[in-house]
Amino acid sequence: MPALLCAGVDEAGRGPLAGPVFAAAVILHEPTPIAGLNDSKKLSAARREALALAIRQHALAWSIASASVAEIDELNILGATMLAMRRACEGLQHAPQHVLVDGNRVPQGLSCSAQSIVGGDARVPAISAASILAKTARDAYCQAM
Repeated sequence: MPALLCAGVDEAGRGPLAGPVFAAAVILHEPTPIAGLNDSKKLSAARREALALAIRQHALAWSIASASVAEIDELNILGATMLAMRRACEGLQHAPQHVLVDGNRVPQGLSCSAQSIVGGDARVPAISAASILAKTARDAYCQAM
């Protein structure tokens, strides 16, 4: 019987006053662990970039999505964050059977079960990986502005 496809989900950009909010979803490939995964806020920029490359190369599936400033204005930051998280889950190359979300809320409208985990970005490798992809995507967006 195949293992449960479980995605980790996290966001970046809820605190800043400008720009979209980014979210990522990652399904790790269990036989290929990625060493050094942690909460993106606890890693240097160079380490985040190196890990982001490893995640893109070795994860079973990953997706990055965003919600625009207009969507933040329309929905509020929490609603826009949940929208970006749902988009990231929907963008995965393989549909997850369960989603683990950093924080205390889960996006509505997912096609599978979901669970929130406070501090999950430091405790659950798939959420750590999502944290890293979301943060590096937001950083790249900000540098391009």
